[in-house]
Amino acid sequence: MTTIKDVANLAGVSVATVSRVINDRGYVHADTRKKVEDAVKALHFSPNEVARSLYTRKSKLIGLLLPDIANPYFPQLARGVEDRMQEQDYRLIFGNSDEDERKEQDYIQTFIQNNVVGVISSTNYPHSSIYEKLKIPVVFLDRTSLDRPSVYADGREGGRLAAKEIIQRGSKRITVMQGPSHIRPAQDRYEGAIEVIREAGMDHEIIQTSSFSFNEAGVWAEELFRKYPDTDGVIASNDIAAMAVLHEAHRIGKNVPVDVQVIGFDDIPMSGLLSPALSTIRQPAYEMGREAAGLLIQLVEQNKLENKNIQLPVSFIERGTTRKVRE
Repeated sequence: MTTIKDVANLAGVSVATVSRVINDRGYVHADTRKKVEDAVKALHFSPNEVARSLYTRKSKLIGLLLPDIANPYFPQLARGVEDRMQEQDYRLIFGNSDEDERKEQDYIQTFIQNNVVGVISSTNYPHSSIYEKLKIPVVFLDRTSLDRPSVYADGREGGRLAAKEIIQRGSKRITVMQGPSHIRPAQDRYEGAIEVIREAGMDHEIIQTSSFSFNEAGVWAEELFRKYPDTDGVIASNDIAAMAVLHEAHRIGKNVPVDVQVIGFDDIPMSGLLSPALSTIRQPAYEMGREAAGLLIQLVEQNKLENKNIQLPVSFIERGTTRKVRE
């Protein structure tokens, strides 16, 4: 592995001079700079970002924490963050918490040890003390906080849209999957759906779920049809839960959307590949990631924030798990 000392030897200069060239700190004569740059190219030398940050006291590393990379929604967020960060020459260190608070805390410590200058977190625990103690900027992504910058979609409107659409298409006995009680955006979409259902005077049932993960979605889908076999409309807490409901409906012989309609939430890429394809509420995940990255860059570079909380709009995506609206 090529080291900075190898570059210095080939260029015939000191290690300190190489450091000044690489980090663009201090005066270096043009001829000397060219020798160093030629040596870097010849040796294919790539300076370690952490080591460089320790030298300059200025890092270009950002920590990104997601709760479950098995859920295709979160890589969409990550891609938006990464693309925006790369435009400004920042790099990411990534952590997957598996919705485990202890694991999340371990990753935050790892970020700190690697000298990150900021953190973007899709945490399930925005009020954890570890965030209160952080001395670097934090932006919550797809999560909300009273005292930290946040980027999130309009979950309440998403819930209202889902309820309006499923009622308009003829469902009379609706079951709403509530989503984790400790995640504010999940409760926003649940409360939005319930508002519309109650305003319409419709019968409804509730299935409480504790996470957004693949692992338990099938269990909740089985519980839903066991408890409420006459359900003819399901508003799921996310697309993963909706897929599990669709699978369970097929297993027990229900026709979707004739016997039961299903609406998801997120619009993950595979939603359109199912049979029937999933009707859902689209959250602009990629755009949310970009917005969160932009907010964090402004904080790191100590620019004034015009708006520390950014809410993006949602929309209904009509596919095959809902009926056509009757004229």
